[in-house]
Amino acid sequence: MMQPQSEILQPQADQRPIGVLLTNLGTPDAPTPKALRRYLSEFLWDPRVVDIPRFLWWVLLHGVILRTRPRRSARAYQKIWTEQGPPLLSISRRQRELLQAALTRCFVSPITVVLGMRYGQPSIVSAFERLHKARADRVLVLPLYPQYSSVTTASTFDAVAEVLRKWRWMPELHMITHYYDEAGYIQALVNSIRDTWDVHQPPEKLLFSYHGMPKRYQLEGDPYYDECLATTRLVAAALGLPEDRWQLAFQSRFGREEWLQPYADQILRQWGEAGVRSVHVICPGFSADGLETLGEIAVTNRDTFLEAGGQSYHSIPCLNDRADHIQMLAALVKRCFIYEGKP
Repeated sequence: MMQPQSEILQPQADQRPIGVLLTNLGTPDAPTPKALRRYLSEFLWDPRVVDIPRFLWWVLLHGVILRTRPRRSARAYQKIWTEQGPPLLSISRRQRELLQAALTRCFVSPITVVLGMRYGQPSIVSAFERLHKARADRVLVLPLYPQYSSVTTASTFDAVAEVLRKWRWMPELHMITHYYDEAGYIQALVNSIRDTWDVHQPPEKLLFSYHGMPKRYQLEGDPYYDECLATTRLVAAALGLPEDRWQLAFQSRFGREEWLQPYADQILRQWGEAGVRSVHVICPGFSADGLETLGEIAVTNRDTFLEAGGQSYHSIPCLNDRADHIQMLAALVKRCFIYEGKP
């Protein structure tokens, strides 16, 4: 008996198991110089992060940087470490659990969400081992970097390719490279700002601060700056902020070469000296709070602004495990497997 034409044309749900790799930068195992030395040696040896000639960089890294920086970084981590460990890791675990629950409710196919950090533990290697045990032969790689950068997003895909290079059979692979202008992401940022302003009076200035990157990378074709600017303009427009109320800036530079400008600490110092009384800072490029947002942004840059004459400073939390953030991430996953939804 022939099938009706309508049934032939109707797409059939592919119920093969799905895997989702949720990934972020990572953290050290402990707030100690030894753990930081291990973590930084992995992070800073990545040629996507530092691309100078390997031999010269090896000498600088092992002869100078790893002899001094781990101790200083360990002290910084000790100030934000909690009973659950590093905030970035505990938040990422909650994100994974909530995303797993959200996707299980709406997918026909078995779906497994795992967490793998680009550096440190849990590793991307261990995450793929869990997906292999779950028999996931369709895998979505979802780096929690809203704005694409070769330093973060591309480095993650390098690590994924290195894992799969050793597999005899590769899963069907899907990759999300950015979501800087996704409506759900922009709305979640707007909601988080408005929630803050419900508690703290709206400031004179709103600073959008992103992780820095050498200016040279932009000139070589990395779209990171443009995507940061696009996110910032979309959020400011949704809030109805005039251009003199907000500013884009970049933080966390090191070394002697020029990085993306303007620099966040210099902007805050200029504002304080110019008589700006109140500032709020949001970091749209970070999906979870960690050392930079809880240390550099919330403490160090706050001191910079207040010492320059400012009176009120507030750091807006990252999207973390907010319901609207998880809902947006779930929507990204569902879009990749469009015929998998439950009725």
